[in-house]
Amino acid sequence: QVQLVESGGGLVQPGGSLRLSCAASGSIFRINSMGWHRQAPGKERELVARITSGGNTNYADSVTGRFTLSRDNAKNTVYLQMNSLKPEDTAVYYCKTVAGLKVYWGRGTQVTVSS
Repeated sequence: QVQLVESGGGLVQPGGSLRLSCAASGSIFRINSMGWHRQAPGKERELVARITSGGNTNYADSVTGRFTLSRDNAKNTVYLQMNSLKPEDTAVYYCKTVAGLKVYWGRGTQVTVSS
């Protein structure tokens, strides 16, 4: 089992920045990848960014150049630095990890971009 604890969401004006954190605990030695998805009202959940155990990262086209995913192996934590935020980035952001053959989700954190 893997437990995920997210933090860092909130309300920000367009053009602003936020940083999300996701800390993993439990059977972390089995983790293959960690990352973030998001779901806006009335839309399907979509990949935002993820990083593999080997350090490879990939991003959704809509966030490339604005968001940066990083990890702290000592803290078993990934960070999503979100810059130049737009109203269309408004969504619930979910941390996701794949450990072995299982997928684990965090509870989600709300990000609202509005003036």
